[in-house]
Amino acid sequence: MAISGNTKLLGIIGDPVEHSMSPDMHNRAIAELGLDYVYVPFPVKPDNLGAAMAGFAAIGVVGLNATIPHKQAVMSYLDVITPEAQAIGAVNTIWRSDRGWEGTNTDVTGFLAPLRDRAASNPAIQRCFDRPLVLLGHGGAARAVVAGASQLGCPLVHVVGRTPEKVEAFVRSWDNSPIAVNLKGHSFSELGTLLPEAGIIVNATPIGMHPQISQSPLSDAVAVRISSDAIAYDLIYTPSPTFFLHQAQRQGAIAIDGLEMLVRQGAAAFEIWVGQAPPIETMRQALRERLGLA
Repeated sequence: MAISGNTKLLGIIGDPVEHSMSPDMHNRAIAELGLDYVYVPFPVKPDNLGAAMAGFAAIGVVGLNATIPHKQAVMSYLDVITPEAQAIGAVNTIWRSDRGWEGTNTDVTGFLAPLRDRAASNPAIQRCFDRPLVLLGHGGAARAVVAGASQLGCPLVHVVGRTPEKVEAFVRSWDNSPIAVNLKGHSFSELGTLLPEAGIIVNATPIGMHPQISQSPLSDAVAVRISSDAIAYDLIYTPSPTFFLHQAQRQGAIAIDGLEMLVRQGAAAFEIWVGQAPPIETMRQALRERLGLA
C-alpha cells in the first residue's frame, strides 16, 4: 500500500486501542479495491477527546470508528447525529462532511447480522427471539444490543450489572426513547433465575477479553443454568472462543463470538466513508488470519 500526501486518513479512537483488529480488515479491503486510503489506530485518553477531535478535523481525517470508552462521550463533539444513533445514545462511526462531524451507529447492523443469518438457515433459531434476552453490561455496546433486541422482537431485556445505580440509570435512559423495548435491571446475583428462561445471553462487558482470557462474567455454577437451546453471544472477539462461550457450549448452547459483528459493522462504516461496498469476505479473512483461525 503506497502512502502519499494525497492518501486519505481513516482510523479508530479508543483507550486502549492497541488490540484493535479494525486496521487489519479495513486496510485489507482498501488494498483489494485499490483505494488511496489508510486506516490507523489512534490511542485517545478520555480527557483528550475534545482536543483529538479538533485535531482530526484540522488534519483532514475522513472517517473514524469510536470504541471503548468513547462511544457516548464523542457525541458531544459531533455536529450531526443520525436519529437511530441519537435514540441508541451511542456512536461508533464518524465521518467528516460539509456539515462538520457526523455520526451514526453501525453496531446494531453488526449485532443483528449473525443472528439473522442463522435464523435464515435454521428456523428454530427464531424461537430464541421470542424469549427474554439477558444483557450483561450497560455501556455503549450494550445500547446497540438493546436496539437490536427491539428489532428482533424480544419481549423483554434483562440488564445485568455490578453497580445498581448504573443499571438503573441505563434502564431509565430508555424511558422516552422511540425504540420500543421492555427493560428490567438486575444484579449478577439474580442470574441463576434469569438464565434458564433466556433465549439470548449477550456479554457486553470487557470481562474475558485478552489478556484476561481465563475470566468470565458467569461463574461455572451460574453457567449451568443456561438453556441448551439458547444463544450465547459474546461481543468480544479475542480470544475465540472466550471462556464465557466455552461455558455456554458445555451446556449445549449456540455460541456466537464478536468476530462477525466486527466484520459487519465495519463493512457498513466502510461504505459510508468511501461510498462503495467493501469485500466482506476479504475483511473476514483478514480477521481470521490475525486470530490464527485461517
